[in-house]
Amino acid sequence: MEILQKENILLNVENITREEAIKKVGQLLVDSGYAYEDYIDDMFERENVVNTYIGNGVAIPHGISHSEEHIMHSGIAILQSKEGIEYGGNKAYLVIGIAGVNDEHLNILSNIALLIQDVENIKRLVETDSIEEIYSMLLTEVN
Repeated sequence: MEILQKENILLNVENITREEAIKKVGQLLVDSGYAYEDYIDDMFERENVVNTYIGNGVAIPHGISHSEEHIMHSGIAILQSKEGIEYGGNKAYLVIGIAGVNDEHLNILSNIALLIQDVENIKRLVETDSIEEIYSMLLTEVN
């Protein structure tokens, strides 16, 4: 199973809260067979411990240390908001939900971090209206 499926990329989502964004990317992970429903609760539990906003307009909600029992396959889901989402005192334009089996999520996080440290990459990911462009940019990094 691929880590990213085109169906798991939502473009130009408007009028959404941080909680709704986390639930939406979590539900994408569930609906596409990466995680069980309980994983969404794990994502909220992580958010209660530490804000998953990582900078440059990007948040990466994910589970907690005991979440592996709620994950079937490693995968990611992406929500893009051109207007931005209030995210713990910051604005998130990309919310990237991650489910990782074993330590695969660390690899995924590392690869995404490399991609998004370049502000030009973030700008492209936020401004595009092309699922294909986001897919190809992220696929290059996460596989």
